[in-house]
Amino acid sequence: MKKQNPREVALQQFNRAAEIMELEPWIRNVLSYPERVVKVHVPVKMDSGEVRVFEGYRCQYNSALGPYKGGIRYSPDVDEDEVVALAQWMTFKCALVDVPFGGAKGGVKVDPRKLSKGELERLTRRYTYEIVPVIGPSIDIPAPDVYTNDEIMSWIMDTYSIFKGYNEPAIVTGKPIYIGGSKGRKEATGRGVAISTREVLKLYGEDIKGKTIAIQGFGNVGSHAALILHEMGARIVAVSDVEGGIYNPDGLDIPALMEYVYGDSPTPRRSVKGFKRARSITNEELLLLNVDVLIPAAIENQITEENADKIRARYIVEGANGPTTFEADEILFKRGIVVVPDILANSGGVIVSYLEWVQDRMGYYWEEEEVNEKLEKKLVKVIQEVFDTIRKYREKGKEIDWRTAAYILSIERIAKVYRKRGLFP
Repeated sequence: MKKQNPREVALQQFNRAAEIMELEPWIRNVLSYPERVVKVHVPVKMDSGEVRVFEGYRCQYNSALGPYKGGIRYSPDVDEDEVVALAQWMTFKCALVDVPFGGAKGGVKVDPRKLSKGELERLTRRYTYEIVPVIGPSIDIPAPDVYTNDEIMSWIMDTYSIFKGYNEPAIVTGKPIYIGGSKGRKEATGRGVAISTREVLKLYGEDIKGKTIAIQGFGNVGSHAALILHEMGARIVAVSDVEGGIYNPDGLDIPALMEYVYGDSPTPRRSVKGFKRARSITNEELLLLNVDVLIPAAIENQITEENADKIRARYIVEGANGPTTFEADEILFKRGIVVVPDILANSGGVIVSYLEWVQDRMGYYWEEEEVNEKLEKKLVKVIQEVFDTIRKYREKGKEIDWRTAAYILSIERIAKVYRKRGLFP
């Protein structure tokens, strides 16, 4: 399967919405480019004594609505185009859910699974040192992403605080609770995916109870989405990770699977493969299962023009960033399959990241129930607004999908700021 450049996908999605909404050309031009892309080289002393130099990035895409916000990922696939695309998606995601952040993304080109814990910490601290001049609680606030976690955020916070000479918990989100993290943050993205699934089904007159669901990806997002959907009464029939998947048409025992994969660990101890109460399937087979809802919660470019015509799910809820290509979107739309886009479906993480940042700034922390209530209230409101945008354009004689409607809504929120503030100089 040919991997499509994520930067091209992000621009195609943006341009389609900008054209339909007849966005002013000058605003369209501004939003087509990142404000800043920082490339750094990160020297790290390995356990062997050898010094290796890793390539790192921080893209700050747009700050019209507030400080930049976005995760940091450690992956062998990190490159400038990927980071810029992810920062662009983050820009529109923050605008869509109406939090006062711009969009950013960072990453280091490395396979963290091949590093010792000491090497990983030295890499993180040196990368933080390299980007200290461009980050800050009122400038750019990183967060966890692919192969990064709350411990790595702790190292970033500590390194930044040492350089500033005072404790600054608001420099990152996704931290452990006891050093300024928010209750409910770890589950937030998966919870948002589950809420999005339930609410979109409700808008089409369907109940989440009894619906069959397949989830590609059983990391933090996929596993928590699976658990919460299971608690809502859905039947999770298939899940997968990088090593493969499992399938049980009668439904998987998700609490038992969580214990099998995670135990007491914050990261997976083992693959879902080998779970004895299901048969093995491939990631490719999972995407084509005959289910009500498909949740791609792994990586980009999973649903393409090569397999979009074979998808049998009636709803696709994007837990991952950019799992569906532009061409696949058009095929799915023509087939009547509802695709709930990433900038909406997986926005629970940034909503609670915003709540964590607010708590850190004011030094007052909420209980988990209150955090979850704030997340649900904001997300339910935004889902309704996107649905209303679809209906508004339908009344104008323009049939648009959920992604385009979400982009139109988010772009308009940023455009209003540009119309009032103008351009400097």
